[in-house]
Formats: sequence, C-alpha cells, structure tokens
Amino acid sequence: MSEIAQRTMMDSTVQQLPLQVNEVFYSIQGEGTRAGIPCTFVRLQGCRLRCTWCDTPYALDRRDPATTMTLAKLEQQIADIGCTFVEFTGGEPLEQDNVLPLMTALCDAGYTVAIETGGHVDITAVDDRVIRIIDVKCPDSKMQTLNRWENMADLRLTDEVKFVIASRDDYDYACDVIRRYDLANRTAAVLMSCVFGRLAFVDLVQWILEDRLPVRFQLQVHKFVWSPETRGV
Repeated sequence: MSEIAQRTMMDSTVQQLPLQVNEVFYSIQGEGTRAGIPCTFVRLQGCRLRCTWCDTPYALDRRDPATTMTLAKLEQQIADIGCTFVEFTGGEPLEQDNVLPLMTALCDAGYTVAIETGGHVDITAVDDRVIRIIDVKCPDSKMQTLNRWENMADLRLTDEVKFVIASRDDYDYACDVIRRYDLANRTAAVLMSCVFGRLAFVDLVQWILEDRLPVRFQLQVHKFVWSPETRGV
C-alpha cells in the first residue's frame, strides 16, 4: 500500500456513505492551469443542467446505470491508481453531498484535489484546500438562468472560472461577467474555450486579443490526443 493510502483515514460511518459513480479513470488533465499533467478523474453520475453542448450526456441522468460505491472503496481505488492529483467531475459532483467528506479525506492524505462544477450549486461547503473550477454558463448553453451568482462572493485565489463559448453573444456575456465580478483579480485564472466544433478557435483568440482581455484561452487537450467522442480519457 502506498504512503498516501496509509495516511488516508475517515470515520467508519463516513467510509460507508455512497456515491453514484459513472467512471474512474487515469489520464492527462485536458483543461485549466494544470493541462497536460497526469490526473485521476472521478466522474459522478447525475446533473440537473442540460447544456446544449454537453460532451458527457451519458453522465447526466441519475436513472441511467451507475456504480454505487462507498467512500472507502472509491478512496481505495484512487489510492491504487497512485496519482497524487485527483479531479471530481460529472455530471455535477456537488449534487451529491457525500463528495464533500471524501474530498476532505483526500486533502488530509496529501492529494491535490480539484472539482469542476457547473456553478448552479452552492460551493461554500467545499474544503478550502480544494481547487474549485466553476463553469459559468453562457446564453448558448440555455442554462444561464441557473447560474448561482452568490458563488461569486466566495471565490478564492486558488479557484478557476471557466466560460465555454459558442458565439459572439456568449463572448460578450462572459466579458460582462468577468468585469462585473473582477474575476481576473480574484481567481487563479479565468479560462475561455470554444464549444468544440461550433466556434472557430481563431475567432475566440482574435476577440480576446482585440479586447486585451485578461483571460487564458484553452483547448481541450484530450480531444486532440484522442477522438473527441472517446470516453475515459
């Protein structure tokens, strides 16, 4: 057993709490400030949002088959993979409250832990040591009315805020949010990416440069290494 696994401890009651898991896999981080580094991904099942461009529709419906795992079993699977960087994604991981004590246990054990959230769920209960990547929904997603703006008040300098852009309207919307909440000065990074196959990369880059916008343009690296439809990467 690895040193990290030996240090991972949870209360016996907490260990038996369940999570609905879609998949656990080891790959490279495809987005954000840590793009390109090895990462263990834990994809949880279920999300109330239905973004028009969602690239993981198989993880949205809680009625679809998923694996129920106790926190102890999932923590052991993470330890067996042996990567010290873990990201929780979905679906929407914060729709399952039991993810919170697991993330805390992993932080206690020395892991670097991140969570990617759609931004419609309260983020304040997430352990201070966890990197929160908040995906603010733009108009073309059809989910922008569900953005939880109260989350902006709880941003930390370790957080990242992401905008997925499908059109010029989305870009203008994102610019307004960035300025209104001073995101460039209150987070580790403001990220912008294109909806894959719907907006030309060069268009978004040109808009960013023309406006001298203080953001980081990003590509979804995994969609260039593997086919965009490939799961578990």
